[in-house]
Amino acid sequence: MIYLNLFITFFKIGLFTFGGGYAMISLIQTEIVVNKQWIDAATFTDIVAISQMTPGPIGINSATYVGYTVTGNVWGSALATFAVCLPSFIIILLIALLYKQFKQNRWFNAALKGIKPVVVGLIASAAILLVTPDNFVDWKSWALFGGAFVATWWGKKSPITIIIVAGLLGLLLY
Repeated sequence: MIYLNLFITFFKIGLFTFGGGYAMISLIQTEIVVNKQWIDAATFTDIVAISQMTPGPIGINSATYVGYTVTGNVWGSALATFAVCLPSFIIILLIALLYKQFKQNRWFNAALKGIKPVVVGLIASAAILLVTPDNFVDWKSWALFGGAFVATWWGKKSPITIIIVAGLLGLLLY
């Protein structure tokens, strides 16, 4: 039963999330931590951190990690990963087949314009959800956050560089 529940949950996450992995974080957190209570908030924070540092999309990495955590085996990982990817595959396949027919349709274009601000809101929501006492334990964590923000926003530094530097600073500070 857990496998069916896992599949339905991640299929729903994949189906109703637009804007990529960061937009997915708030929905994953709501479903996995709040509604299903499969993991706690601290573990979810760890999942997000690990998913950002490992190769691949954050939503897929998160699904893989949660699937393994919930079931305790690789089959749960594979199922959750498949379930979160399946809706995108189906939607892209349908869009590819029907795009020429709809690309000049005003309703289709209006729907795409309406989705853009929602994606920004979902990404902002994910960022706000991660500002918790589990993540910001002391002044050093706030300093790391501030430094990463400044390096990204004004310094235009690569996220890879920021992650490596933050990891090294974390080793030194903690």
